[in-house]
Amino acid sequence: MSTTTEQPAQVEKTVAERPERKEPTYLFTDKYVADKSELARKFLDSRERLNANVDKANNFLVKRFYNIDHNTYLEGALPAKTKELMGLVASASLRCDDCIFYHAIQSYRLGVPRVEQEEALNVALVVGGSIVVPHLRRAYELLAELYS
Repeated sequence: MSTTTEQPAQVEKTVAERPERKEPTYLFTDKYVADKSELARKFLDSRERLNANVDKANNFLVKRFYNIDHNTYLEGALPAKTKELMGLVASASLRCDDCIFYHAIQSYRLGVPRVEQEEALNVALVVGGSIVVPHLRRAYELLAELYS
């Protein structure tokens, strides 16, 4: 057994080596999703209407937050699909139905299979505990409509 310590391979990428962030390629449009699922349509319509109210306020900090949110889910070192599933887990753990719907719809639009969304929701259930179950039920109802 050697007593010398070998240096590990460089694992951290420098800024220059980081992948370029870019818009993800969606397989489905919001309209397609809305036509496929009544639950998704209601959510997307409500979100659009409520966002219009927020936009009218012209709030600089809200605009900055929306920009950060948008940029977080771009393709990068992690694929957008992975980020959306992470968002789904966090949203279910935090028990935010609007957020769950948003990330489930975005995951669907990106082509994430239902089984992967369900597995992500399993992680949320373990992390969040039984209080997540009512939100899980609503998420499964949406997934049933989207993947039917």
